[in-house]
Amino acid sequence: MSVVVHDPSRPTMTHAEVTRDVVRTITDKPTTGYYILVGTMAFLTLVLFVTLGALLKYGLGLAGYSPPIMWSVYITTFVFWVGIGHAGTLISAILFLFRSPWRTAVYRSTEAMTVFAVMTAGLFPIIHIGRQWVFYWLLPYPNQRYLWPNFKSPLMWDVFAIGTYLTVSSTFLMVGLVPDLAAVRDHVSGWKKKVYTALSLGWTGADSQWRHYTRAYLYLAALCTPLVLSVHSVVSWDFAMSIVPGWHGTIFAPYFVAGAIYSGVGMVMTLVIPLRKALKLDHMITEYHFDNLAKLTLFTGSILFYAYGMEYFIAWYSGNTFEQTTFWRRAFGPNWWAGWSMIICNAFVSQLLWFPKIRKNITSLFVISIFINIGMWFERYVIVAGSLANDYIPYVWGQINPTWADWCILAGSFGWFGLWFTLFYKNFPIVAIQEVKEMIPMPRLKPHREGF
Repeated sequence: MSVVVHDPSRPTMTHAEVTRDVVRTITDKPTTGYYILVGTMAFLTLVLFVTLGALLKYGLGLAGYSPPIMWSVYITTFVFWVGIGHAGTLISAILFLFRSPWRTAVYRSTEAMTVFAVMTAGLFPIIHIGRQWVFYWLLPYPNQRYLWPNFKSPLMWDVFAIGTYLTVSSTFLMVGLVPDLAAVRDHVSGWKKKVYTALSLGWTGADSQWRHYTRAYLYLAALCTPLVLSVHSVVSWDFAMSIVPGWHGTIFAPYFVAGAIYSGVGMVMTLVIPLRKALKLDHMITEYHFDNLAKLTLFTGSILFYAYGMEYFIAWYSGNTFEQTTFWRRAFGPNWWAGWSMIICNAFVSQLLWFPKIRKNITSLFVISIFINIGMWFERYVIVAGSLANDYIPYVWGQINPTWADWCILAGSFGWFGLWFTLFYKNFPIVAIQEVKEMIPMPRLKPHREGF
């Protein structure tokens, strides 16, 4: 007698139920809570642009910049948002190439998160340069002034990293959406049908279209994969190529990449856990998916734990007084609260995920993900402000003095990101309809009996 073992990666729904439940998240009338959420995000976005207008008028002095700390909250938040986007590329592209079954229900939301996080990160180099109205000078285009960007500048590296990442991730997201937009098109009417018809690019589900689609998606996944390693490595070299104590290290590239994936997965859980409840998609995004996300969080969090230990060990082993002083002051200096927040939230909290009961408890995962988001912002704050505050000349040491403009830009960046994400999940399929259908096992036919 054969025993049927339930595979948690395979949904038990029918194809029609998958389409119905996902399309319902778009066609149902928005709730009052959704309007409140959109209004809150829009208000924070308005705060962002009003503050940016004040910076344009009065200059970056409003941000509290003063020697020796000329990189502050803006660069901290820039690195934070670039890191957030890495989980989307990992889950949607790399796990696709490895044919990981658990990615299907969550990868669409992570892809959208990637695009909007990179859009948010792209604001900060522009804010930071001071003369924002000439930001296009950073682009290497032919001009009559015979001016070319300085390709040795870390600012230029960021422009290329952000530009490449945004272009490829946006293309990857839109290509993946095409079959699902066609499914939405077939369930709406009026002007909405015209919009989704245009966005679905004439998709009919023909065999030739599927063959071209699967090849294009495979090639784009292969193209996205190097971005996980390259983009945040480039961002880490903004720091590592200098001789500032605490920055000049060979560990920064893998350290930043692991931290980016760690923070990105944390943000995925922060967004998806309440989203599945609000959209009533608990039967599609299950404990099985969160258990795997938690394992990925535990893996990257353990790498960070090791990296933190190696940073302090190398500073001690080097015998360099400046390195040792910088790391001593990170733990016991004026910014000790930021240093210990980083270590506790990132190194220790993630170790709770060794326990299966915590990995499968959705509430616990949500709380842990909040700690991860906080800890990863403080990590970038400690790296940026902590090292600049303790350079080679002690008499110029200083402390960062964030102003209202810093905090308004920081809060506004979350509003900008949240506004795009909330508008996306109400107008586009937040779960990949076609890929979830592929995971549904084919129905078994009754065995044929002779004589019938």
